[in-house]
Amino acid sequence: QVQLAESGGGLVQPGGSLRLSCDASGSIVTIFTMGWYRQAPGKQRELVATIISSGSTNYADSVKGRFTISRDNAKNTVSLQMNSLKPEDTAVYYCNFKLWVGPPRTVDDYWGQGTQVTVSS
Repeated sequence: QVQLAESGGGLVQPGGSLRLSCDASGSIVTIFTMGWYRQAPGKQRELVATIISSGSTNYADSVKGRFTISRDNAKNTVSLQMNSLKPEDTAVYYCNFKLWVGPPRTVDDYWGQGTQVTVSS
């Protein structure tokens, strides 16, 4: 049983910063991709950033230069540092791990429960 636990959401003023973290626990053999997605009210869930095991990253255009994703492979943790936050960043943020728990399973997607980020004055 794999569980993802998120932390770090909250209310922040425009221009402020927040740091999200997500820890994975359970019987995990390999984590391939760690990432963050977000879903605003009335909108579809969208990719924010991903990071693969080599450290290569990918960002949505809307967050490039403001958000930084990082991972700690030893601790099965991914973080998202969010700076210069804007009201349009308001959403529920979900962490996502693509990982393998061992045979006979294949690589599966696991999701955190979501954490609310609200950017408002």
